[in-house]
Amino acid sequence: MMTEELKISQKDMRLILSAASPDATLLYLYINSGNEITTAAADLHMNESRLGCAEATLRQLGLMMDDRVSHIAPGERPGYSEKDVLEAMDGDASFRGLYGEVQRLLGRSLNTEELKILLGFVRYLGMTPELISVLVCYCKDRARRRGSLRNPSLRAIEKEAYAWAERGIDSVEDAAAFIQAQNVRNSRLSRLMNLLQIRGRNLTAAEEKYAQSWLDMDMSEELISMAYERTCLNTGGLNWAYMNKILQRWHAQGFRTAEDVRSGDKKAPKGGSGELGEAEMAAIQRVLREE
Repeated sequence: MMTEELKISQKDMRLILSAASPDATLLYLYINSGNEITTAAADLHMNESRLGCAEATLRQLGLMMDDRVSHIAPGERPGYSEKDVLEAMDGDASFRGLYGEVQRLLGRSLNTEELKILLGFVRYLGMTPELISVLVCYCKDRARRRGSLRNPSLRAIEKEAYAWAERGIDSVEDAAAFIQAQNVRNSRLSRLMNLLQIRGRNLTAAEEKYAQSWLDMDMSEELISMAYERTCLNTGGLNWAYMNKILQRWHAQGFRTAEDVRSGDKKAPKGGSGELGEAEMAAIQRVLREE
């Protein structure tokens, strides 16, 4: 029987390879060949756990539609009393075990207000003790990457817990896929920082926004490096807004390789496809003043 050829974009291929998950790769090929997810377990000979991990990985990579709806109401937060905490400590062995584990991970005792937050994770967000442990470890690792020598507060962990709930992360498998996706993102940002010769510090929020937008456009390291060189030559250093304009222009023109840019330069009017005019420079200066 004739079958239609399956085409995979370079962006999807890079994301799939970055996940280093054979099951996720197999599921991606299965779904994009026109098959239904409901038959995947039987056809691919995967058990429920393996299939769940593969699905979670594809969702976090943005390669699979996520139709799950967050159950968190905007602005809504639970309120728990000291009595609630005491009852949980006295009558819920699972919560007592969670309390001890979180104290161990953070290296300190939790006060009553922090126990109220922890109770909210269980009762309101519906998180399992295993998922909460993964959450705490993730927040600790993130704090270390950002240069902090202190463990995160329960308030900081609570903020991330709500972010996970809104993303639909409600299992250890979902959390593992999310963390893997974040590790891939951080690795790509790290390589980009090396290209831009940024060392010994973290990106600012504005810089990270620019950098992430370039990665979202699927700009190759080759083009980012070329745009950086042109930016330095034309402005005397790293000018994020100027470089962003170059990359946006190349993206709009469909440039994907250095040869595309060089061909575009030959066809472009005086100034080249990688240089900006006076009006664009003036617009950039307005952006920089606003930042």
